Order: sequence, then C-alpha cells, then structure tokens
Amino acid sequence: MTTPVLTREQITQLTPEQRLTLIEALWDSLEQDDLPVTPAQAAELDRRMETFEEDAASAEPWDVVRKRIERNLP
Repeated sequence: MTTPVLTREQITQLTPEQRLTLIEALWDSLEQDDLPVTPAQAAELDRRMETFEEDAASAEPWDVVRKRIERNLP
C-alpha cells in the first residue's frame, strides 16, 4: 500500500486545528531511536539529571509549575 503524501499546498489549506492534529500524529509516530541526541544535548541532560538528583525533594510537578506560570501571565 502506498502512503498518501500531502503537498505543501494541501497542508496550507488545512485549518490550524487540522495542521496541529497532523503535527501531533507525526510526532507521536516517532520512536525514541528516531530522535538522535547530540553529545552536547546528552551532556546537558546528564547535567540536569544530576541537579535534579541532588535536590529531588524541591522538584515540583509540571502541572503545579504550569499553573504558577499561567497565573503570572498578563
């Protein structure tokens, strides 16, 4: 079976909501091995994990942080 391919023109004719749905479907279709990490990114991830592990008790869940950010938006 041939996978249909959307042209740029077809994509731009989609509504913003349809394009976001397409983006989400494309993103969700990727596997971890499809997303290479550069050595610099790996080093930064390691640094952040070490920082987290040093003070995990002060970490906050994303939903708490997001609500705080949203409260401070104009």
